[in-house]
Amino acid sequence: MPSLVDLRSDTVTRPTAAMRRAMADADVGDDVYGEDPTVNALQEAFAERVGMEAALYVPSGTMGNQLALRLLTQPGTAVVAGRRQHVVVYENGAGGRNAAIQFHAVDDDDGTISPDDVAWAIAAADHHYPRPSLVCIENTHMPADGAFWPLERLKAVRAAAGDLPLHMDGARLFHAEVASGVPARDYCAEATTVMCCLSKALCAPVGSLLAGPAEVMADARQERQRLGGGMRQAGVIAAAGLVALQSMVERLAEDHERAHTLAQAVAERWPAGGCDPTRVRTNVVTWSHADPEAVLHHLRQHGVLAGTIAPGLLRLVTHNDVDDAGVEQARGALMTAP
Repeated sequence: MPSLVDLRSDTVTRPTAAMRRAMADADVGDDVYGEDPTVNALQEAFAERVGMEAALYVPSGTMGNQLALRLLTQPGTAVVAGRRQHVVVYENGAGGRNAAIQFHAVDDDDGTISPDDVAWAIAAADHHYPRPSLVCIENTHMPADGAFWPLERLKAVRAAAGDLPLHMDGARLFHAEVASGVPARDYCAEATTVMCCLSKALCAPVGSLLAGPAEVMADARQERQRLGGGMRQAGVIAAAGLVALQSMVERLAEDHERAHTLAQAVAERWPAGGCDPTRVRTNVVTWSHADPEAVLHHLRQHGVLAGTIAPGLLRLVTHNDVDDAGVEQARGALMTAP
């Protein structure tokens, strides 16, 4: 039986040896009182890196996004976002439940949204459409093969939003930084708040960060408590997050190269599947297939785990726990799949 190559998600990574040592030695306190020195160090390091005044450590990226919705919107208003963004599709309807908002979903086939669509949604409020209170973007955009935002496009959306706040779901923000060459702080200069996951590809076992203005983060701490996100001696896991920020970002380029190799195999095996290797510039590969379960079963039989993100839409995600040998094993399995 071949070794198992898990390409379902970059959330399946295991903490590195350096992370485990840091976790064992972490200096801790009660974070609900703001007294955990390791959590505080992580928050400060992230805020500095993305150019924000303050940051808050939260259990998950979904919680970070939901806090932004609760803090930057008003009940009964609309949030302009791409129709396939995580906050719209993959958070189990949490926006309507937690913030009493609805989404004005716009086209995002290339991973970005149009400034014209944002302007239209704002103007439509004069015609009894729900009034927008927030614009959300996702960088990188997972369903669009992990596409990163061109900075000028983001600036144009920021300008179209006018006085509305802009939240960036940057779950894979550092993939965007590495692939585009645009520093994370330059992207975040166009946003009011930004969320970033430490447990996607950066290999930390738990946790995400939400950053923004200091007064917004102070309110976010209260909202985090309301959502049950206080984690007490969280320095034990925050220590892994510090290692992630310090040592796991530059290596993401390896994941991007490996994903491109897999995309070439997918495009060769299923020319009509919609996978364009030139579009795969970070760590996500997607393609369509009439019988995804048959493909998944075949891959499992060859020691490869993959996943789906929508009916008829398959996904592979590269990460630190998949090396060149694993990619070659997956490539071989793909080439013989039904």
